[in-house]
Amino acid sequence: MSETCAVRLAGVWKWYRGTVVPAVRDLWLDVRAGELLAILGPSGCGKTTTLRLIAGLERPDTGAIEIGGRVVAGGGRFVPPEERGVGLVFQDYALFPHLTVEENIAFGLRGFARQERARRVQELLALTGLEAFRTRYPHQLSGGQQQRVAIARALAPHPAVLLLDEPFANLDAELRLRMREELRRLLRDVGVTVILVTHDRDEALALADRVAVMLEGTVVQVDTPERVYHEPRTREVARLLGQASFVPARVLGRLGRSDIGSFALEGAEEPTEQVELLLRPRDVVLERHPEGLGVVVDRRFVGAETIYRVLLRCGITVETSQPPSVELAIGERVEVRCNRARVAAFAGDERIGLAALLERLGRTRSADAEAPVAGGADGAAAS
Repeated sequence: MSETCAVRLAGVWKWYRGTVVPAVRDLWLDVRAGELLAILGPSGCGKTTTLRLIAGLERPDTGAIEIGGRVVAGGGRFVPPEERGVGLVFQDYALFPHLTVEENIAFGLRGFARQERARRVQELLALTGLEAFRTRYPHQLSGGQQQRVAIARALAPHPAVLLLDEPFANLDAELRLRMREELRRLLRDVGVTVILVTHDRDEALALADRVAVMLEGTVVQVDTPERVYHEPRTREVARLLGQASFVPARVLGRLGRSDIGSFALEGAEEPTEQVELLLRPRDVVLERHPEGLGVVVDRRFVGAETIYRVLLRCGITVETSQPPSVELAIGERVEVRCNRARVAAFAGDERIGLAALLERLGRTRSADAEAPVAGGADGAAAS
């Protein structure tokens, strides 16, 4: 195993008693040392089971798990949780109600000398901003403060890996946003390898260095937040990561034409005549034009932006977020331009390459008018 790999899962399967479908199936995952990896997926996809397998709270039925280059499960070997060098923060924090903040933090330091234990507790109180609350009990703390205590307790014995199970699930929306920033700062300061499990895509995209998308018990894509969002491997991943519209396009050789402009198809291994281009809400620029290929069919003001739904000539309805400066009425014709140089191109359920946009609609309207894009209202469906 590479020295830069902190955790590796190799071909891991896990069944629970009485179930036919595995909770985790053929799971392969490498976590780099020092990174924050988010495992993102819907409820029941195996995220928490994966975390429990890494922590040693569950045994894999087949496959192997390595931490820091050491096999901790697999091949007849099973290292108990307390010997794995991992810290685990549960969704409900699991603080001891009868212990104070500093006593909770010190709980994992029983093998330390008294002076070293006191020094480490003080260091973590300062790092997490809890010095003023050291003598309080968990019920006297806010949700955000309880979370910081749980993280400080997990970090106390200097774990090689910190595991976080839905750490913001019990916080209200406003506090969740604030704690997300605090947690990112805290973990950067500590420099520990972190695996975070979440079903919240905004949380995963905002916090992670890389995102592992998990569906039906296995990881289907691992990449940077930007790439899993803009270049998802499948339609299912695309929809999990946010609002997705798929615009049909016709391809001849490597050149194609769509209602959002002409493009060159890159990366496709097999020739194809029809593709669909992935558009996210902020990928689109709308411009009022009497001969535009789109018609505004709905609008919703949501404060910082306005959400428009635009029906394209091909029959697809695109949902797009626009700044307050864009003011369009329902029924108005608009040009729809993509503000990205490249968008993901799909054939069927799989991404086959990227479409590098060559021309804007304003320059190609007359040519496009003579050659409408195949698909029509039945050619694809907006997500």
